Amino acid sequence: MTDEALVELKQLTVSFDDRTVVDHVDLRVRRGDIITIIGPNGAGKTTLIKAVLGIQPVSGGSLTMAPGLTIGYVPQHLTLETTLPISVRRFMLLSGRPQQECLTALAQTGVEHLFNASVHHLSGGEKQRLLLARALARRPDLLVLDEPAQGVDINGQAALYDLIRSLRDELNCGVIMISHDLHLVMAATDKVICLNQHVCCSGYPEDISHDPAFIETFGQPVAESLAVYHHRHNHSHDLHGDVVSDDHNDGQAECSHASH
Repeated sequence: MTDEALVELKQLTVSFDDRTVVDHVDLRVRRGDIITIIGPNGAGKTTLIKAVLGIQPVSGGSLTMAPGLTIGYVPQHLTLETTLPISVRRFMLLSGRPQQECLTALAQTGVEHLFNASVHHLSGGEKQRLLLARALARRPDLLVLDEPAQGVDINGQAALYDLIRSLRDELNCGVIMISHDLHLVMAATDKVICLNQHVCCSGYPEDISHDPAFIETFGQPVAESLAVYHHRHNHSHDLHGDVVSDDHNDGQAECSHASH
């Protein structure tokens, strides 16, 4: 990991008319970072992401990107006209990348076997992996993920977060992720930023649930129920979320929760 920032926000502010949606936010993302933004509905999370992507003008502060930065973006949903037949192959080639690079990206997300399948016939988890593969085909320095586990069942979410961590390691990229699933995201991230127009609190996952600002934003019951998801790192999850042992402990794999 390097100290050089891929993207850095200083006192970034976004306003619509007279309403401030993102208020003086600081954020720094380096290679190897996984930073997750959480917050209630209407907190400005997606607006902040759009500012990072360059599709939302900022009203104040600064946003600095590393020279030549390439961003791969994974939106919440894949919305396609149901009467328009489109294969995974065609969808990937629309990215403008050569077919072999598209196949490599699909292999990285575990869905290369779907190359000739119809996008409309994919499950929720397969669609999210397809969107992630399309982002990877750009060979990004920074991955921006807006609710990447949206529409994916609980086991599939665990597998998807495992995949995001492994891609971070493989590509040495930075990751900014929006998520509403507080329990699972604690396993997937290095740092959490709690946003409610402004940054209420930020820090390591195991610490943030004790922060008074976190408790004020999400409520005492949520804070008390929030279990930090401790991976022993002797296993991962397959495409369907099943545990796969990575060592020789007779196939036994641990995945424990510890309340704080």
